[in-house]
Amino acid sequence: MDHKKNTRSPDISYAVSTLTSYKRGKRDIESRIMSEKESWRAVYTADGSSSWIFNSIVNKHADIIDNIPSCTCLPREKRDEKNADMLSKIIPVITQRCNFEQTYSDNSWEKLKHGTAIYGVFWNNSLGDGLGDIDIKAIDVGDIFWDVGVSDIQSSKDLFIVSMRDIEATEAAYPHFNYGASIDADVKLASMLGYADTQDKCLVVDWYYKRYDEQGSPVLHYCKFVGDCVLYSSENDEGCVHGWYQHGQYPVVFDRMYPRDSGICGFGMISIGRGIQDYINKIDHNVLSYTDWASRVRFWAKRSLGVNEKDFLDLEKSIVEVEGDIDEEKLRQIEIAPMDDSIVDIKRLKIDELKEVTGSRDVSQGGVTGGVTAASAINILREAGAKSSRDGIEETYRAYIRVVSLVIELIRQFYDAARIFRIVGEDGGHEYLSFSGKALRCDDGPKPFFDIEINATKKSPTESQQKNEFAKQLYDAGAFKRENAKETLIMLELMDFEGVGKLKASLRREYGYELDGYSEKNT
Repeated sequence: MDHKKNTRSPDISYAVSTLTSYKRGKRDIESRIMSEKESWRAVYTADGSSSWIFNSIVNKHADIIDNIPSCTCLPREKRDEKNADMLSKIIPVITQRCNFEQTYSDNSWEKLKHGTAIYGVFWNNSLGDGLGDIDIKAIDVGDIFWDVGVSDIQSSKDLFIVSMRDIEATEAAYPHFNYGASIDADVKLASMLGYADTQDKCLVVDWYYKRYDEQGSPVLHYCKFVGDCVLYSSENDEGCVHGWYQHGQYPVVFDRMYPRDSGICGFGMISIGRGIQDYINKIDHNVLSYTDWASRVRFWAKRSLGVNEKDFLDLEKSIVEVEGDIDEEKLRQIEIAPMDDSIVDIKRLKIDELKEVTGSRDVSQGGVTGGVTAASAINILREAGAKSSRDGIEETYRAYIRVVSLVIELIRQFYDAARIFRIVGEDGGHEYLSFSGKALRCDDGPKPFFDIEINATKKSPTESQQKNEFAKQLYDAGAFKRENAKETLIMLELMDFEGVGKLKASLRREYGYELDGYSEKNT
């Protein structure tokens, strides 16, 4: 949308005061994350530390990547079935254009390490060959500020997202902006927020805030400023009488790993495992130092030994000349007592403890012990060991539902012109669909809303194999034979697995049976 812009300033002094107040409120969160980043750096720097916590995080990340979400939109009313089907097809295309897979992966690392991942769902006028399009980004926790006392981001009175931008590019994008007139205010604010290096850069603040209309509904406004200069304000834009985003929500979604007692940020695996990892590192250091000491051949020697020390230490010399007699009283090898096995046992116990508290036991990573060899038993153990991964993934799926809901609202508001989407089918063929946000507005009636169902786009090879084996078992048992259709449908009503609804629909369509409870009706 092309909005008229002006430079009349909202209350920037209030915005700066609130932003710096939010910064002080985030001090503990930022301090913890900075400390955790130092611990993470120790994993890949050459300091001799072991990396058990790294192994735990990497395996959790692999589980998350195996379950990248996709969505299906379900209509709440029959009249919206066509739109729901269209959205289910085009939203994956939109997220692919946004490079959502990379954003999802990057945010998953942040969630696992520090406990909080943040998705931003914005409208970007520079995308779509000038038409604008939806942009989904990962937001660093250090670059976003809110009222840390709230338990829901939508309850914060204001929201700020800051970034360092090139001065020349900013002046080019906003011709009325003169950085020289705002340099003092910009440098002061950047310093208060901890941005030290501002050479050739300016601190751009995106300020989102809510006002309420006569019905008490939130109206979201947006202001972009540098220092004390307003670059853009939706309140002063004639095209934004209903706010910047008409859905009235802050365009960010928080995804937590483990919840804290209060606030919307969580804590991650480094928080719970760092203490144990530090203890393991200390034991490692001591064991390695002891091993290095014990592996060196050293001798006790009397001062009057009469041995040429240089010749004695030269391993290439076959003969070492001495003066006088040599015996154990004059030259004796230093013997180091073997290290107590309990030290190694303690280290092993601490490693097991770290695996336990981070939910990364051997069985969840593909290893089994205790003589378990049966494939079914191994799979059961793996499923049990992956409970914590599934719990974290479900939280991400709930966040993804909120992301998709914001995407639908941006389609509704900004897709004025019809967009063309190429949809690739399961058989490799493709079709071209045209869709406009006007279909979701319904100016003559209530707007359509949709329920979001989440599925995993990718499956691990083990899950795919299990699904294929299960289908083969159903086939071998005769479940797909015409004469068994009634009994098969009754059986499927009692079963719950992915794709059961599609299977029941296929059987009814193929063999002409429907089920009303358990009574057969021949169609």
